[in-house]
Amino acid sequence: MIDIQLTNQPLDTAACLDFVKNDSAGAINMFVGTVRDHTQGRRVLHLAYEAYEPMALAEMRKVAEAALQRFALQRIAIHHRVGTLHIGDAAVVIAVSAPHRAATFEACHYAIDTLKETVPIWKKEIFEDGEVWVAAHP
Repeated sequence: MIDIQLTNQPLDTAACLDFVKNDSAGAINMFVGTVRDHTQGRRVLHLAYEAYEPMALAEMRKVAEAALQRFALQRIAIHHRVGTLHIGDAAVVIAVSAPHRAATFEACHYAIDTLKETVPIWKKEIFEDGEVWVAAHP
């Protein structure tokens, strides 16, 4: 089972956890990417995320489907926020469940790395002395 969301509302980590819970899961793991107050020695005031929504949702689903199969997951939730985010806000939540813990750790790692490489979501960092779009796709 898959739950994909792209929203301008605060992310609900508890809802992601609830989605992946099930009686046959021996492990649940969650990755939460948050907005930090600095980058490369500069103070971050806030971030702005933009996305090409139809393609972003389709690509997020591809990441989830690949993770489900590759790591024999039972469930996966991938939620990403767009709009203006402040220090401490959750920008992305990935939650997974599987029979065994190793698969959940590997799946979260795979999902966030693949999401950052393939999904058309762009991040702008706003500093005290300017702003910069961050290259999400290396």
